Amino acid sequence: MLTINIHEAKTHFSRFVEKAAAGEEIIIAKAGKPIAKLVPLHSLPSHRNLGMFKGQLNVPEDFDAALPKNVAMLFENGPIEPFSEDR
Repeated sequence: MLTINIHEAKTHFSRFVEKAAAGEEIIIAKAGKPIAKLVPLHSLPSHRNLGMFKGQLNVPEDFDAALPKNVAMLFENGPIEPFSEDR
């Protein structure tokens, strides 16, 4: 895995994009500390067929109704996951 600094990445960006497209992973560092990874895109998103479930699903009339108070309280006052000391 190749590691480069930000200046080098900016100067030779197209070269590194070509290397990534060929399968190489490139780490970009700032002051010697890795901050980003340039990786190959393995596959493009597939074409979506909109409406493919038309007539097969039932959306209830109250789909967008307010949640019951006890459920809403779980969202508003429940624990934040994953727990982090930074919060």
